[in-house]
Amino acid sequence: MKPLRLLRPFRRAHRRVLLHRRPLAALTAGGAVLAALQVAAPPPPPTVAVWTAARDLPGGETVEEADVSITRLSPASVPDRAVDELDEVVGRTLAAPVSRGEVITTLRTIHRGLLHGYPGSTAVPLRITDAAVVDLLRVGDRIDVVVADPDGRTPPRQLLEDVPVVAIPQAGDGALTDGAPGRLVVVAVSTESASAVAASAATSILIPVWDR
Repeated sequence: MKPLRLLRPFRRAHRRVLLHRRPLAALTAGGAVLAALQVAAPPPPPTVAVWTAARDLPGGETVEEADVSITRLSPASVPDRAVDELDEVVGRTLAAPVSRGEVITTLRTIHRGLLHGYPGSTAVPLRITDAAVVDLLRVGDRIDVVVADPDGRTPPRQLLEDVPVVAIPQAGDGALTDGAPGRLVVVAVSTESASAVAASAATSILIPVWDR
């Protein structure tokens, strides 16, 4: 009798297995299909991490850590000279406006060392209307800047006097091509007057004057 008692649990277990064999078989088959699909699925496309603007940033602004965020993009969509290290952008000045979500490139920023010799100064990008005139300028030149009303309602006036040129972004760089006429020239002006200068320059024809 004892052997029969010992066999009863095994028989009950066997009956349970037989009762549930179809669901178990279906579950096993489903797992096999899922595993096969995972093996057959192509790997995710490669991405690279770059720094992008977390908000719309105006030209001439010094970039802070809160102004940028890390974004992963496909290698084909990343522009040349994209910034992938935080210290390559934080503390630098933007040479041109950057829209939210736009990749930050070294072409968009001016190294903070460019202002090292001008304490109390801020870099301000100015779009000189006549691009050919910019070809005559060199970094380190000191220039005056005259502004003229494009509608001729007000007479020309002097906007800046004896300010140094700290950068001249190259013409034709994809990061700086926005369809606007002229060329950018970055000058160092007093921090107190930087906002007023940028506001006046935004709606005026700019003419540099210098004497080497």
